[in-house]
Amino acid sequence: MASSVISSEDECEELQSRRFDDNYSFSADVSESESSSSSTSIFSSDPRLASTTVTSSTFELDSNSEFLAAQLPVVGGRHVIVPAKKPERDKPEGLELSETELMKERFAKLLLGEDMSGGGRGVCTALAISNAITNLAATVFGKLWKLEPLAPQRKLMWRREMDWLLCVSDSIVELIPSVQEFPGGRTFEVMMTQQRSDIYVNLPALKKLDAMLISILDGFRDAEFYYVERGMGVAEVEHIEAKPCSPLSRMPSTSLEEKWWLPFPKVPPNCLSEETRKRLQQCRECTNQIFKAAVAINSSVLSEMEVPQVYLESLPKSEKACLGDILQRYITADHFSPDHLLNYLDLSSEYTTLEIANRIESAVHFWRLKCQKKKLIRAKTGSWSGTVKGLACDIEKSKLFANRADTLLTKLKLYFPGLPQTDLDMNKIQFNKDVGQSILESYSRVMESLAFNLMARIDDLLHVDDATRRRVAAGGICMLSRRGSTGSRALKKPNFVQGHSPSKTLVYQ
Repeated sequence: MASSVISSEDECEELQSRRFDDNYSFSADVSESESSSSSTSIFSSDPRLASTTVTSSTFELDSNSEFLAAQLPVVGGRHVIVPAKKPERDKPEGLELSETELMKERFAKLLLGEDMSGGGRGVCTALAISNAITNLAATVFGKLWKLEPLAPQRKLMWRREMDWLLCVSDSIVELIPSVQEFPGGRTFEVMMTQQRSDIYVNLPALKKLDAMLISILDGFRDAEFYYVERGMGVAEVEHIEAKPCSPLSRMPSTSLEEKWWLPFPKVPPNCLSEETRKRLQQCRECTNQIFKAAVAINSSVLSEMEVPQVYLESLPKSEKACLGDILQRYITADHFSPDHLLNYLDLSSEYTTLEIANRIESAVHFWRLKCQKKKLIRAKTGSWSGTVKGLACDIEKSKLFANRADTLLTKLKLYFPGLPQTDLDMNKIQFNKDVGQSILESYSRVMESLAFNLMARIDDLLHVDDATRRRVAAGGICMLSRRGSTGSRALKKPNFVQGHSPSKTLVYQ
């Protein structure tokens, strides 16, 4: 028995010597120093080692992997397998991996409330999403200083990250009744999930407005106009007068000289063609409609948000402190005309207009809060005494004054649609807890700002073209007058006065 075992071992050694050259050492007890210094192929018998080192100086692998697997020895009861070379990852896979990591980072920031330290000092999820959409828009559209298409990288960033942020709205659902039919012909009424009604209506509309604005920007390719930096080639039009009041605002528009951070639009010497000018006007009108739609959605969402308790506690204690003498006297008068009052007020600057809007808005909520308190007092009294009748009269007056102030505020916002957010709007955005309302408000506000800036850039270009047309027309009139004066002098014939020598007196007709 022992002799048969010895003979089988001798046969194995002969086979191994035939398969490998003389430099190959087949041993299970090879030290680490030998394995590092030897250039031969060493197979470790330790099962904990997952990799096998094979040097190319001893033998080279053939392309036929099955043949090699059959030729490799069995060590420690395990087949030694040389792993195939791993294929290099394609670029799209690396791109997907980076996008996945970026998405994880964005959602981690939202979950932590923008506090990446994890210290628990983050804001609520609704405000975090609102800030994320606002910051993304500032990154992509913050430098919309020219009428030109967006860079492909910025467009990809906007669409990709907006899809990430808006996918949260898919989980904001409500149950609606639905009829379901079964194979037997019977019908049952079941409750199915659907996006909440305000998100279901407004979010697709905002996505459509977004796509329209991007398409308008993409249309400004190979344009006739161009832009130069300030101080370069704008000497001939550097004193362009301020534009008249914009149809969107009764405040005087800012002149191009004061917009020092913007590049200066330049048109050809012969002005823009009629086709280009008509197309610009159409783009402006379309952008104006988009702006109005975004303003309507934003106003609707803000009106549905709950008024924060912090804002109500900060209201003044009297209507006179809210409005001031002039506004309080006009609103509480017997005859009230909001148009006449707006014409009387000083609305020459954005600061004073915003201050008046804040005063009127605080008065509206002061009167409404006062009305609610008096209703509670009347409900507790229970009997229609003289005091209760006086409270009812005060309640009606408070309602009337609140409606007047609300009407005045609405007209003020219609006259100045580009007005910044009021104190109440900022408080609502800051203390809002509804994620769906936060998404709609921030998305509509971003679209409103983008449309407003796009209209401003189109207005600047049209204004420069108008100034160039007036300059060209004035130059043409001057040339015609010079030619006319020269031609009239050439056509004048001298007449001789009777009784005088031709060389002395000449009268020109």
